[in-house]
Amino acid sequence: MSFPRFNLEHFENSSGAERKKLSTALDKMCSETGFLVIEGHGVPQKVIDNQWAIVSEFFSSSLEIKKEVKVPYKGYPYGWIGPDQEALAASKGEVTPPDLKESFNGGPLTIPKNIKDPVAYQFCYQPTLWPKIDGFREIWESYYSEMENLAKRIMSAFAEALDLEHHYFDDFINNPISALRALHYPATKNKIFEKQQRAGAHTDYGSLTILLPQANTSGLQIMKKNSWIDVPAIKGCFVINIGDLMELWTAGRWVSTLHRVVAKPDQSARKSLAYFHQPDWESVIKPINSDSDETVVSGPYLMNKFKSTNL
Repeated sequence: MSFPRFNLEHFENSSGAERKKLSTALDKMCSETGFLVIEGHGVPQKVIDNQWAIVSEFFSSSLEIKKEVKVPYKGYPYGWIGPDQEALAASKGEVTPPDLKESFNGGPLTIPKNIKDPVAYQFCYQPTLWPKIDGFREIWESYYSEMENLAKRIMSAFAEALDLEHHYFDDFINNPISALRALHYPATKNKIFEKQQRAGAHTDYGSLTILLPQANTSGLQIMKKNSWIDVPAIKGCFVINIGDLMELWTAGRWVSTLHRVVAKPDQSARKSLAYFHQPDWESVIKPINSDSDETVVSGPYLMNKFKSTNL
């Protein structure tokens, strides 16, 4: 299949019939595939290069440095999660060996003071455990800020694609509880366990994910018509996918697509950056233009999903 591509800058600078044509195309991508490549994103290359550099330095660090920022207990959201700690397929009820990966995770940059639910502070507003690497926190937070801004622009484009006012989602994302995850998939050996993947088959939980795979690498696949399709890792582009919450929000008009990072014998190491965009903790999400009574609260919904994948 020809993988869907969308130029965000072109869309933002368009008007009239051309803008409508582009928003209709975006709606089709989200409803048919749920994955697309984003061009014209405007994120400075220097920010991206710096992020790759500090992430590579961290994953190349000694075990002692990593253990200093290891999550202190099961369910703690931010810090280093080592190998054999997650099996993402568990979120779909499938029992598999642990995923072949390690990750570093960071949470929101600011903590709002008006949240009534104390669980929010225990879960998504816990401190990020920063490694002792020069410049790590500053570079990480710079990249996170760029992702937060990009997500807001994409949500605005999404609104128009859904025939809504472009600012429709703004009140839901004043203090998003988004997380940034750096992933390292170590080189595989000549044998792997049955059903074991670098990331087991799953759907993402939130509104959207902004993924930056290591350029010119392979492994990410989506399920399309009962077949696994490779997602291209194009230099200078991000990959966007719809999450479960957005599928619910659109009353099933858009699809949260099953995907995985496949494991095969003798693969080279691979890295990726994933920004998981999630509305404010207390945002109440209900299907748009639907008679459905199904509603969820953003924060507790995310927390329950997250806990299902920890071993």
